[in-house]
Amino acid sequence: MSQRTERRGIHVDQSELLCTKGCGYYGNVAWQGLCSKCWREEYQRARQKQIQEDWALAEKLQREEEAAYASIQGAQAPPSQAPSQSQALPPQAQPSQASLGPFSKFEEKKTNEKTRKVTTVKKFFSPSSRTAPKKAPSEREEKSHRDWRGIFTPSWEMGSPTEETQEGKTPSPSISRQASMETDRVSKDFMDFLKNLQKPGREIHKQCRAFIESMANKKDLGADELSECVQDFYQNMSDRLMTHFKGNSERVERVMDQVEKYIMTRLYKTVFCPETSDDEKKDLATQHRIRALHWVDIQMLFVSFDEEQPEVSDNVVKAITDIIEMDSKRVPRDKLACITRCSKHIFTAIKITKNEPASADDFLPALIYIVLKANPPRLQSNIQYITRFCNPSRLMTGEDGYYFTNLCCAVAFIEKLDAQSLNLSTEEFERYMSGQASPRRPESEDGWPQTGAPAADRAAVNPVLAELHQNLELLSGLDRRQENLMEAAQSLQSDLLSWQESVEREVQGILEKYPLEIRPPAPAAIDADNMENDRLPPPLTPQMFAG
Repeated sequence: MSQRTERRGIHVDQSELLCTKGCGYYGNVAWQGLCSKCWREEYQRARQKQIQEDWALAEKLQREEEAAYASIQGAQAPPSQAPSQSQALPPQAQPSQASLGPFSKFEEKKTNEKTRKVTTVKKFFSPSSRTAPKKAPSEREEKSHRDWRGIFTPSWEMGSPTEETQEGKTPSPSISRQASMETDRVSKDFMDFLKNLQKPGREIHKQCRAFIESMANKKDLGADELSECVQDFYQNMSDRLMTHFKGNSERVERVMDQVEKYIMTRLYKTVFCPETSDDEKKDLATQHRIRALHWVDIQMLFVSFDEEQPEVSDNVVKAITDIIEMDSKRVPRDKLACITRCSKHIFTAIKITKNEPASADDFLPALIYIVLKANPPRLQSNIQYITRFCNPSRLMTGEDGYYFTNLCCAVAFIEKLDAQSLNLSTEEFERYMSGQASPRRPESEDGWPQTGAPAADRAAVNPVLAELHQNLELLSGLDRRQENLMEAAQSLQSDLLSWQESVEREVQGILEKYPLEIRPPAPAAIDADNMENDRLPPPLTPQMFAG
């Protein structure tokens, strides 16, 4: 216990969140602590180095094959002709010329034998080398290249009406694909947004369509190569927009947000968790890891939460909901927005608990706790998706980049969480991880949780568990009251039945004692009951007249 009181909780210096190159931008664990800009520079440098090594290796293999072929031909040639050939031919020119015909077969065989050991020139990182086999460019391709070279020129002139009509008649296989309602809505919003830009808007839409079509032929690329293609498109588009808008970064950012939303909605099924990556494997590993750490509570992480307060509890639930909702979004910017909302709810919960603004040292442990409680689906895939395909400027600066960097740190902390991180002994940590014991409730000698523990002790262990026990006690009291009410209702029912029987007996006795007799009424004149008959005049007597 003394060790636990000395521990101050999880602390991460803010300088550790920045790029290790010292550029001042936020770094990322997935990029080895570098920001997106420095990582791309390192990636380009490593790729160029790899290309040079591959070329050198390919040339070396070619020289070896040529030498081997020359030695074989020299061994098979007649002895009388061999000296004359060696004297007549130049030392390097003629053997290579003689080997040009069958050399491709030797190279193919040698390459097939060394596929697992050597990366040949055909597998360079260049996106152009990953596409379909080379063929003569068509008129449409040449026009597309001309459009790309001329995109966002100062005049912003479109092609001739004839060219526009021809391009409009050619169906796009990726755009004509059956899309979901969300994709249709995003496409409609994108077109409405581009209408305000007039000619530049049509040109932007044309280039976005061309890029989506080109990405349809690159499904076999690795995740890093797909990311490189998208980031190159972002960079080229941003540079040309910056030139057109004369350095107005706000307008460029608005346009790039819409471009990112449109492109990534279209490419989501292709680039999210691609088959060439191990994102799914990482997702399962992280999910199992978080499930195994279900016993970690607030006290172990030194989280500044008081979940007994209704406002704090509501913000915690909202934070968990936002981090889970991240998986339902398609656009990297929308996923970042979910992370930002989750983080703001965490800051609000800490502020309500402490009655003062939250610090960065309070935020990271709380974020780790939220991730453990939420166990977001496909967490690694979503982080990698944001890292690869989000607009790099959004991850380098601003609150979105800060919160995303903290989320990456939280996931890395969970993956490396051990007994020392939680200030536990190794034996306790192993018992909790294996499920043999739980630190949340005290246990009796037989291993079952004690239900008679004081409420204060339970609250000290876990506020949520204390509230659960309080609700169970209330339910038990309601159960007892319901039983009493049912007993009183049954007693009342029996009393009503006995009263009904007694009333029926009394009525029957009265009927038997005083039977009902019905006497017929006495005949009487019509006017017998009229007391004023004596005042009436005498009846008329009929008179008879003789005829």
